[in-house]
Amino acid sequence: MSEEANKDLRQEETNRKEEKSAKSPEPKKDLAEKNVEETSENQKDKTDSAVDKNVEDATEKEVVSDENKVVDQAENKEVQVEENQEEAETSVETEQVNERSEASEKKEEDKKVEDELDEANAEDAEDEDVSQRHGIEMKDYESMSLDELVIELESLLSKEKIQAIRDHVTNIKIEFDKKFNEIVEEKKEAFIEEGGNIIDFQYASPVKKKFNSIYFDYREKRDNYYSQLKKNLNQNLNERLSIIEELKNMIGSGESMNSTFKQFKDLQERWKNAGSVPKSDYKQVWQNYHFHVERFYDFLHLDREFRDMDFKHNLDQKLKLISRAEELANEDDMNRAFRELQLLHKMWKEELGPVAREYREDIWEKFSKATQVIHDKRQAYFDELDKEREKNLAVKNDVIEEIRKIADQEVTSHQDAQTKMKHIEKLREIFFKAGKVPRKDMDDVWDAFKKNTRSFNRKKNAFYKNLKREQFENLEKKQELIKIAEENKDSEDFDTVTPLMKKIQDQWKEIGHVPRKDSDKIWKKFKKACNHYFDRLHAQKNEDLDEEFKAFVAKKDLINKLKSTKLKDDKEADLKTLKEFIKTWSEIGSVPQNKRYIEGKFNRALDQLFKKIGVERQKAELLKYETRLQDLDEGSDRDVNREVFFLRKKIDETKENINQFENNLQFFSSKDESNPLVKEVMDKIERYREELEMWKTKLKKINEL
Repeated sequence: MSEEANKDLRQEETNRKEEKSAKSPEPKKDLAEKNVEETSENQKDKTDSAVDKNVEDATEKEVVSDENKVVDQAENKEVQVEENQEEAETSVETEQVNERSEASEKKEEDKKVEDELDEANAEDAEDEDVSQRHGIEMKDYESMSLDELVIELESLLSKEKIQAIRDHVTNIKIEFDKKFNEIVEEKKEAFIEEGGNIIDFQYASPVKKKFNSIYFDYREKRDNYYSQLKKNLNQNLNERLSIIEELKNMIGSGESMNSTFKQFKDLQERWKNAGSVPKSDYKQVWQNYHFHVERFYDFLHLDREFRDMDFKHNLDQKLKLISRAEELANEDDMNRAFRELQLLHKMWKEELGPVAREYREDIWEKFSKATQVIHDKRQAYFDELDKEREKNLAVKNDVIEEIRKIADQEVTSHQDAQTKMKHIEKLREIFFKAGKVPRKDMDDVWDAFKKNTRSFNRKKNAFYKNLKREQFENLEKKQELIKIAEENKDSEDFDTVTPLMKKIQDQWKEIGHVPRKDSDKIWKKFKKACNHYFDRLHAQKNEDLDEEFKAFVAKKDLINKLKSTKLKDDKEADLKTLKEFIKTWSEIGSVPQNKRYIEGKFNRALDQLFKKIGVERQKAELLKYETRLQDLDEGSDRDVNREVFFLRKKIDETKENINQFENNLQFFSSKDESNPLVKEVMDKIERYREELEMWKTKLKKINEL
């Protein structure tokens, strides 16, 4: 709001107060105060008479002591009257203070409700889409596991608008961090009790990694969205300030009343469509606008027809809003009623102008009263909700007590420890599925739950720290793996032994801890045997590379020989010759990975010769594939599976190409093949169909192996 507008607003308020003060009549004396004054006068008159009479009698009788006595009595009576008067005045003042206090409290309560609605409207007004959050179910995230929380976060991010899920994501993150940190603390305690140094403690979890990745995506999308939103909000704010400035300058512009009123209506429409503004500016901008609208209506008193017509329209509409607000008090869903009440307040303040001055306070009082009824019912609803959550609190307190009883017992055996761990896990599930507790009890309940759970974990870990039997069993298992590694470290059967060596490495990781004094020694022994074998394996692979390069040279020579081959014009003889070339090619063996392109050269040379002797393309492909089938039949299952995966991928890709080109045909009004483009597309479809049959045939032959 500009400084000049603020100045206008303050001046207008001052003028109104002075006008109201000037019109106010002298306040009437309160009835109680009037009675006190009359009582005081009567008492005073009686007292004065009594004093005068007693003084005269005392003078006549010249009894000094009686005179003093009467004077004292008169003074006491006068003091009593004054005290009674002060007491009455104090009572009146107290009553007035109480009345003012009650009025002030009611006004404060109304202001609090109005501010709550304004705050909600300001938040929704900043981004109209954010109100969609009310339509997204706020699930009981406390009862979900870590995996379920990750799934829920991923689902929200993929299905809902980023600005509508802020509260949901916040609650999910709170629950995820709470549960994950509890697990980390348990792992850390176990690590330390087993003799580890806290500096060396590390704990990684796939579910945590996935959660962090999804949450990072959410933050990135959220930040990008709100960055753009901020720009839009500032633009809208400038537009609204411009409208206010135009409205301000309309008053006294000298234009005709018809033209001015039409311009005013245009500004109202622009205001309605100006868009959202920053939440921090919402209330001030609206107050500024409303102030200048009222000034404009005061200006319209020069032409009552326009003003009264608009006043009547606004009054009718506001009475409808009051009626609807009163109906909402009977709504069962108080959250929905409150959201609609928000909308009614927004319409009252943003879309409707003022009414005639004699109705303003009355209709606002009615609207505020209806608002207060809904607010009270909503508060009662939340109070009732807390009562329901008291039941959840009782369930959780019972669970905590059960965990405490288990934690107070000593762990006597491995079986006892396992039984108690399962019992604790079931109690944990009950705790997390019990539902929410009253907000005031949340922290205390969670702290008590953690305290007793950790107490049990400490005893369990202490028990296993002293239990060495399992560690000696693990030692025997690992020594057996060392024996296997040393027996096979010099084997030449790499295809058989390599999977075995990898398997025992995995088993080593799964076996678990051994006594600390043996840990490094057996690990070095096992590692030495494994490294010896894999060093030999790598050396063999290097030799294989040399062999593969020789195969590459041989295949290169074979291609040159194939290209120089003279056909005999005898299809059967020529076909036999080409089959011999294919067989020789297969027997030469594999080539280095970066020389695999030579396969394409060989196939192209074969295709040219197959074409010369009249062999169809599909048949030629299958003839070349026969040698591949033979190699696969003699190879491992892994090679066969890899080939099947390759063929299925090719089938899927070919089908997609066919569908794509068939869809392209739909764009042609006529599918006449005389059209070069149509013919090109149809030729491609036919070629892909032939390829599809070829890939399917190859897959069929693989399946027949």
